[in-house]
Amino acid sequence: MKVLTADNNPETLDFLGEILRKEGFTILTAESGSEALAVYEAESPDFICLDIMMPDQNGYDVCREIRRSNTEIPIIFISSKSEPVDKILGLELGADDYITKPFDIGEVMARIRAVARRCISRKKPETVNESFKMGPIEVFPNQLRAYKGEQVIDLSLREVKILTILYDKKNNVVSRDDLLDYCWGAHIMAESRTVDWHISQLRKSIEDDPKNPLLIKTVHGVGYKYEEDAA
Repeated sequence: MKVLTADNNPETLDFLGEILRKEGFTILTAESGSEALAVYEAESPDFICLDIMMPDQNGYDVCREIRRSNTEIPIIFISSKSEPVDKILGLELGADDYITKPFDIGEVMARIRAVARRCISRKKPETVNESFKMGPIEVFPNQLRAYKGEQVIDLSLREVKILTILYDKKNNVVSRDDLLDYCWGAHIMAESRTVDWHISQLRKSIEDDPKNPLLIKTVHGVGYKYEEDAA
């Protein structure tokens, strides 16, 4: 899923890009309103994060221009303009959400995940409730969620990809290289330790005892596997 982030502050772009990449998104960037529109036309992102105070054209103008031809693409304003009138204008122009700077990382990711779910359901409404079961958990990829009894577990795109490939290759070892290619992309230069860290975090969410996992088992020196009968 491609996310266009537009902000005239390179540090903000780098920071947002880093946390979004960790979630599994592909990042497109722009430092001005006109550049944001050019990237939007050329790359067709799945959703957009917009600053307001940008050169050439401000975020309001960019949102207005995009909404003339596309009423579906999710748009989130992330801006230091915090007055109620600013938020009202942004939402009236068609934004899906409005986040003020400085922002909390957890809050931003929760809101972006919520928008990503809506984005997926818009694109694939007939598959939004498709799921697969891994032991006591049921994974709904198009909701970016898993359910463990009454417990709701929010998942990132990358975590969904990890669970999907392990499930698809159940009872077989999935190497770290295969996980990197499938979940990060063959063009991304990531290390095997990156896989290990994400598996560790995922186990904390889905395993009863992360130190003695039943769903995602380590095959030392090779990778990981999901054993259907052992879960």
